[in-house]
Amino acid sequence: MERTVEIVPEAGLHARPASKFVETAQEYDCELKISDAEGDEEPVDARSMLAITSLGLKQGDKMKIEAEGEDAEEALDALEKVITTPEG
Repeated sequence: MERTVEIVPEAGLHARPASKFVETAQEYDCELKISDAEGDEEPVDARSMLAITSLGLKQGDKMKIEAEGEDAEEALDALEKVITTPEG
């Protein structure tokens, strides 16, 4: 399964939003990868803070989340919520 979402937090996928994203990803057993939806780079591990921040995704960018496994849909729903919720 995969889903493309637009990054809403002002900080993009850095600092607090990235930390929350990784924390949420670790709650699920399925395989989780993310990538820049418009880039040609290989997807990275959604549970790796270093890998995620290395993508350099900013507010307004689109990212692709890929999930494979038993709880894939629940993981996609939770991760989409994290990345589409403004910081506050």
